Amino acid sequence: MSSTVDLSTAVGACPTDRGVLAVAGPDAEDFLQGQLSQDVARLAEGQSAWSLILQPQGRVDALVRVTRKGAYGFILDTDGPLDQVIARLKRFMLRTDVTLEPLDWLCVAVRGPGAAEAAVTGEIVGPVPTGGVDVLGPEPLVSADVPHVDAETLEAHRIRAGFPRMGVDIDDRTIPAEAEVVDFTVSFTKGCFTGQELVARMDSRDSIAPRYLRLLTFQGRADLTGGDQITSADGAVVGTVTSAAWDGSTGSTVALGYIKRAVEMPAEVNVAGGRAWASAVTR
Repeated sequence: MSSTVDLSTAVGACPTDRGVLAVAGPDAEDFLQGQLSQDVARLAEGQSAWSLILQPQGRVDALVRVTRKGAYGFILDTDGPLDQVIARLKRFMLRTDVTLEPLDWLCVAVRGPGAAEAAVTGEIVGPVPTGGVDVLGPEPLVSADVPHVDAETLEAHRIRAGFPRMGVDIDDRTIPAEAEVVDFTVSFTKGCFTGQELVARMDSRDSIAPRYLRLLTFQGRADLTGGDQITSADGAVVGTVTSAAWDGSTGSTVALGYIKRAVEMPAEVNVAGGRAWASAVTR
């Protein structure tokens, strides 16, 4: 294992945890079309898309990937608690011929240039916005030519790419716009779905969220934990850290956190007694 691989310039693979759920039945497509923010009906066999499962008020219950596996079957996978996804879906399964079955699948994350072309085998080979693919199935396989990287390297890559993690960077108080996920999780051309009103209203009015997910970069090691306050140069509290990791490829600590919209990016901020450079997330 290596902790110095830069997954923005080199390919690498790492096992990772994802909960996987099979959604099947004659009403599966219509049911998911009404519950997910993506246009499920337009997915071709084997095609995947990232989506949100929202509360009626528009806040996030789950960030998932949905994959069509036949006319009456779909697979949802998430890095958040799968039992919460199941409980949320069941609340809206009234007079619906749909079954939910958790699958004991494994996942290997393959990241970096050439990840999509690497020799991989799985029930699902799903693209990720950070660049690369997740290989999911009972026995996902990745070519021995692809180097293995450790979990910290994978986490640093995720953070640098500004890709939020469920239960860490996103919870049930988060609205999609502030998490910077609307561009790859929401279809504005499909029909209605649960929680659509808030998302559509903010998009149509070009509304501004009260805070946004930002990337924080520290030179050298910084001892950060979720919940650490982010302050401006004059000492005012402007945000909170949600996740952090050591990036061995650049010799820096990287973190994600929410910062008030009034703070113009990029900006120098203070966290845990040290200075950091805050910037907008880019993918």
